[in-house]
Amino acid sequence: MARLSDIIENFIKNMLEKSENDFLEIQRNELANLFNCAPSQINYVLETRFTIDKGYYIESKRGGGGFIKITKIRINDNDYLKDAIWNNIGEEITQQQAEGYIEFFKDRGYLTEREATILKIALNDKVINAPPDLKDKIRANILKTVLISII
Repeated sequence: MARLSDIIENFIKNMLEKSENDFLEIQRNELANLFNCAPSQINYVLETRFTIDKGYYIESKRGGGGFIKITKIRINDNDYLKDAIWNNIGEEITQQQAEGYIEFFKDRGYLTEREATILKIALNDKVINAPPDLKDKIRANILKTVLISII
């Protein structure tokens, strides 16, 4: 049986697919009422399943009549993509976040299955032989450099 988070995620993705635009505006409370859950459950799904590294951008306006705007990022221009990689990955990245980016680029055809596997192995905590406070910095530099050079 699917978890509520999975059901909410699939519902939002289906609505996005049916949308004529690459975005969807929804109200958190209405969505929570639809699924008979707390608005914090909606927040959890948005914060974990609709992130930049998974190809989504979220805007949120709180208060009366507030909404959530979910935009599916379309990547067409390599220069834009390179800038986005450099700026979004930042100075540090965890192994889990790096794997999210790798999956994002693999799913969109920028990385082959083999390249994605090799990159995941190279960015693994056990492979990066450095003090813990430097691992995420080293991983970010490797990931950015490899992705930009492949694209």
